[in-house]
Amino acid sequence: MENPVGLHLHIYGTAPGEVESTYIAPDHFQGYPGVLHGGIVAALIDEISGRAQMGDDPMDPRFMFTAKLEVKYRKNVPIGKLLKIIGKARKSRAKSAEAWAGIYDAETDELLAEGNTLLIDVPSDQFDRSRLNELGWKVDE
Repeated sequence: MENPVGLHLHIYGTAPGEVESTYIAPDHFQGYPGVLHGGIVAALIDEISGRAQMGDDPMDPRFMFTAKLEVKYRKNVPIGKLLKIIGKARKSRAKSAEAWAGIYDAETDELLAEGNTLLIDVPSDQFDRSRLNELGWKVDE
């Protein structure tokens, strides 16, 4: 949230293994006039799908790297218009997991883009779990 050029998403848990956010893309993320850049679309899908697999326990989140991201761009994603982004956890294994995310027009509920991710657990020696607050992540309640 404190990254000045970040997406500034507020992500809410809506059910076990499901998260949701709303977003209005700013002009500076525009690709073509009025259209959100495809790389930002992919970043939104990556972020929301990964958060869906983090788990429901804020004291013991599952941190993962994206190993594979497949995005389907169904329609142009507009800038300056309210979007709804939904993430759903899929298969979970000992050291990897799968998730899905979709970006919808919040007014019409039309699916504009969607993606599937393959996620790999971050090795426990790569960060100090006693300092979770300093990582700046959370799923809002």
